[in-house]
Amino acid sequence: MLKRFIYYYKPHKKMLALDMLASLLISVIGMVYPIVTNKMLNIYIPEKMYTTIVAAGLIVLALYIIRMALRYFVQYYGHVIGVKMQSQMRQDLFAHLEKQPFRFYDNHETGRIMTRITSDLFEVSELAHHGPENLLISSVMIILSFVYLVMIDPILTLIIFACVPILVVVTLHFRKAMSRAFDDRRKSNATINAAVESSVTGIRVTKAYTNSKREIEKFREGDRQFVDASRRAYRAMAMFHSSTAFVTDIFNVFILIAGGLFLYAGRISFGDYSTFIVSVNLFINPVNTLIGFMEQFQNGVSGFKRFLEIMDAEPEKDAPDAENLTDVQGVIEFRNVTYAYDDSKEVLHDINLRLEKGRKLALVGPSGGGKTTLCHLLPNFYKLEEQDGSILIDGKDIRHLTMESLRRNIGIVQQDVFLFVGTIRENILYGRPDATQEEVYEAARRANIHDYIMTLEKGYDTEIGERGVKLSGGQKQRLSIARVFLKNPAILILDEATSALDNTTEVLIQQALDELCKGRTTLVVAHRLSTIRNADEIAVVIGGRITERGTHQELMEAGGTYSQLYSLQFRENDFFE
Repeated sequence: MLKRFIYYYKPHKKMLALDMLASLLISVIGMVYPIVTNKMLNIYIPEKMYTTIVAAGLIVLALYIIRMALRYFVQYYGHVIGVKMQSQMRQDLFAHLEKQPFRFYDNHETGRIMTRITSDLFEVSELAHHGPENLLISSVMIILSFVYLVMIDPILTLIIFACVPILVVVTLHFRKAMSRAFDDRRKSNATINAAVESSVTGIRVTKAYTNSKREIEKFREGDRQFVDASRRAYRAMAMFHSSTAFVTDIFNVFILIAGGLFLYAGRISFGDYSTFIVSVNLFINPVNTLIGFMEQFQNGVSGFKRFLEIMDAEPEKDAPDAENLTDVQGVIEFRNVTYAYDDSKEVLHDINLRLEKGRKLALVGPSGGGKTTLCHLLPNFYKLEEQDGSILIDGKDIRHLTMESLRRNIGIVQQDVFLFVGTIRENILYGRPDATQEEVYEAARRANIHDYIMTLEKGYDTEIGERGVKLSGGQKQRLSIARVFLKNPAILILDEATSALDNTTEVLIQQALDELCKGRTTLVVAHRLSTIRNADEIAVVIGGRITERGTHQELMEAGGTYSQLYSLQFRENDFFE
């Protein structure tokens, strides 16, 4: 882990070296005061060297001015190094998240991921800055003060330093408990962020069902867990600091007793004794700094561990022999496809389908039958193992195609449309960022949304709000269709694209979808069977198996499940009409 942490220092090694040099000089200048004090008490004052006294004071002042500038440099540029390291980690983490498969997001809540990117990495950046600085300054000060104390009186120094092993033992003992407690606190913080993200995203549902009290109670429960975890963490921290502070206080007791006895016995002079007291504080202060640094160290290490947890998650990878999918005709074939999420029950079993270029295949059946899973497998969102059959496009196994080229040639329109915060233009351009303005307009026209956009005050530059909250369901759906028009894929997946719309809106959307399907190989998951009567083939999927196949007319004449479902929907439509 240390090696991976040091890796992020490499781009800043020159500035880090200057930062460490400045820290070293700060430590060295810190030793000037006790040396001057010793000279003052033992030589300058007794011998009444007034000019030297003033000169020594001015030298100390000049050095303190230099130390002020050095501290400014360390504080400013040290933090800049930390922020730049944090930025690089955040970029690496975000890029790694973009490479994660669907399965990763099935198992990780958005709020918890956001915690890793924000607060966890902030703690890491603080450690990156203060860690080397505190370790260097404190270590140098401890060594220099020890050497100087030995020069004054080695016996008294060794007596005082007998407390150091006790301090080490106490530090190691309480460090483990504090580490566990702060890990728990960080996890609780992630739980709160996850709860906030979920509640804010679903605020409209909460208000619609008047469940604000329930959400508040859920948040309070998460907050209570955070408070409890924080209490345990701070208890461990209090034990750590109070115990280590007590040990360092013993240093002063030793100085009072041993130093007083040595002074009484004439072993040391009053000036040396006074200098010793000042110099011991130069030793105790960096020791206290290192002890206080342990809390920051625990926070930083915990944050970096959680950063590595995601960075070590296996990303999506192309097969070693993967080739680009080019000159796509759009012939799709499912061969003996069987699939299960994790070790759970099979979602698909021995699926065999073939769809020729430009043809439309509709998948129908009850919810949970495996229709959407088929749609997710085609773009390789979930990977098939070798023993689970194969999916081919133009005779090429998708496992041996680069994922970028595969997905570039597949367009998806879903029931749950996701639009990004930004303008209408930006959301359409998501289909092909390098498209011209006229191409954007043409895509919107073909999706039956251009005329509406032009009625808006800012037209295509209208902000749509988070997830398109300022648009109706039909308008959002048509924007997503325009996005696919702009992408212009050879293969199209329509996953219940009209099931959540009213009849009038559905007509507009269906017209746009019919235009979109022209010349493209299309896989349709349909809830409203009236929308897929003209499909070239219809497959009924129940319990992960294909139970019926044929055209609308053939399946109606067969009198099976499809016929029953269609008749039921037809009667329901008659009833509501």
